[in-house]
Amino acid sequence: MSELNKTPLYQQHQDLNAKIVDFGGWALPVNYGSQVEEHHAVRKDCGMFDVSHMTVSDVTGQDTLPFLEKILANDIQKVTSKPGKALYSCMLNDNGGVIDDLIAYYLTPQHVRLVTNASTNEKDMAWLHKHAAAFSVEITEKPELALIAVQGPNAIKTTCEMLENSGDNDFANNIGQLKRFQGGFHEQHFVGRTGYTGEDGLEFIVQADYANQLWQALLKAGVQPCGLGARDTLRLEAGMALYGNDLDEDHTPVDSGLQWTLSMHDDRDFIGKSKLADTERFAMIGLILEDRGVLRSHQEIFIDEQKIGEITSGTFSPTLEKSIALARIDASAKLTLGDAVSIAIRNKRLTARVANYPFI
Repeated sequence: MSELNKTPLYQQHQDLNAKIVDFGGWALPVNYGSQVEEHHAVRKDCGMFDVSHMTVSDVTGQDTLPFLEKILANDIQKVTSKPGKALYSCMLNDNGGVIDDLIAYYLTPQHVRLVTNASTNEKDMAWLHKHAAAFSVEITEKPELALIAVQGPNAIKTTCEMLENSGDNDFANNIGQLKRFQGGFHEQHFVGRTGYTGEDGLEFIVQADYANQLWQALLKAGVQPCGLGARDTLRLEAGMALYGNDLDEDHTPVDSGLQWTLSMHDDRDFIGKSKLADTERFAMIGLILEDRGVLRSHQEIFIDEQKIGEITSGTFSPTLEKSIALARIDASAKLTLGDAVSIAIRNKRLTARVANYPFI
């Protein structure tokens, strides 16, 4: 896989005999053995993920907040009451389509840290730099940094105990003081109480050498290494959108069930805002398959013989032991919880029912 990008933790995965796959040009582990066991470890205890392919960039300068008020559909001012508070937002094109979804950590009025998707890096950076030209800001990518997510009900406890046992009590204390959806620096290390699994946990953004030390220390503390497979089943059970599946430039956040991320009732004229007032075209629903089979993206959804939409993300849920999906349907379908629909799978029609999401 010499042609693929490798994270600073690539050798760690090799040493653990991970199954490495091409994920958007990155050599990343899909699993280390049993994907289901990795999934259950995060739901019941804790697991760790190498997410160093994600893009970290710092927005700095006197116009940092005005710039982000223009660029983000959610309002950065919501999180300026306390340093480190994090905001989830979409970044929209002129037509209201989603260029990317991201996390923004407010640090100071002149410094906000962004974490964006790897697959959208080129267009994200082009868009940010294009619009930054009208503001007094600098955008600095941080490719030298590695990212490790430690997730699960025991993630914070296990991590802090590991740090205390290694003599780093101050770092453990700082982590223990973080509120949900808050991050901050400890010396040069950044850690956020955020994640993509539906569980409590931490996301470390650190230098490559420390990332390798941290990975080894967590491994010795009994934390389960987890791959992309478990990350996908966990995020889908939690009802979290995946860019390229549930979000794209052809659909607005409203089309994708992310109305809650939009700050429409203020004076900000953020990019794409004028297009969001259009009549609602689509609705996002959860589905649970009643028949045997697995729901996958792009499978078509029918009521009788009328196609009403398609699945955007689908998988087998290890927690529910059923197949689940997120789906985008015509808003005119007006489905309610428990309604039955049919899914076209390999020339068959299987029955699924509308369910609330998050599924767990």
